[in-house]
Amino acid sequence: MSAPGRRPLVAGNWKMNKTNAEAAAYCERLLVLLGGREPAAELAVCPPFTALERVAAALEGSPAWVAAQTVHEADAGAHTGEVSAPMVAATGARGTIVGHSERRAAGESDAQVAARLAAALRHRLVAIVCVGESLAQREAGETLAVLTRQVRAALAAMGREETPRICMAYEPIWAIGTGRTATPDIAQEACAQVRALAGERLDGGALRVLYGGSVTPANAADLMREPDIDGALVGGASLDPDAFWAIVGAAAG
Repeated sequence: MSAPGRRPLVAGNWKMNKTNAEAAAYCERLLVLLGGREPAAELAVCPPFTALERVAAALEGSPAWVAAQTVHEADAGAHTGEVSAPMVAATGARGTIVGHSERRAAGESDAQVAARLAAALRHRLVAIVCVGESLAQREAGETLAVLTRQVRAALAAMGREETPRICMAYEPIWAIGTGRTATPDIAQEACAQVRALAGERLDGGALRVLYGGSVTPANAADLMREPDIDGALVGGASLDPDAFWAIVGAAAG
């Protein structure tokens, strides 16, 4: 379980799913599940850009907060199809994912991840910074080298004062959307490495490190028992509010 002082966080990444109407129905159900109570674990939902404002309005005043799935590093300009941090903040969202493996696979570089993290923090957004290795890299024994490069690049300009507004998320690429999940031992080892690396710039003891990669209600509790896993970045299972709520409960212990 998370160390005292590190409240678990479960964030649901909807990816390219849900229309505004579907998002509204999801929020209605999530609010019923919350029942006006403050859960032991913090929760966030990350809808597509088209639903950000709708979801933020629906969940306003509840314990759940809203994050975007990425932001651009520039505040404005000729960047067709991109969305800036001030645009995200104006929707009522409180945070954003940065450097998700699917974004990196589409060409997002370590330098862009660092710049997008800086943009998010500049506009007072909480950032969930993703790092993780491919199956080929793991089988080649390169996991630590990959994590070292990604974490140090992302946090190169950060200081300990930024710790409360940054979460790290270890997401082994080979376990995302594949049904394969890192064992609790593998996830713990990698999350501990991420914490140690991030601790070169941030307060490692206070930093929340999440696990992401085919997290479900069935495996969440086993993962969350590990001392360096402070919650989860959930993909497919977060599309069902009841399944998402079950994972929140597992994170809370």
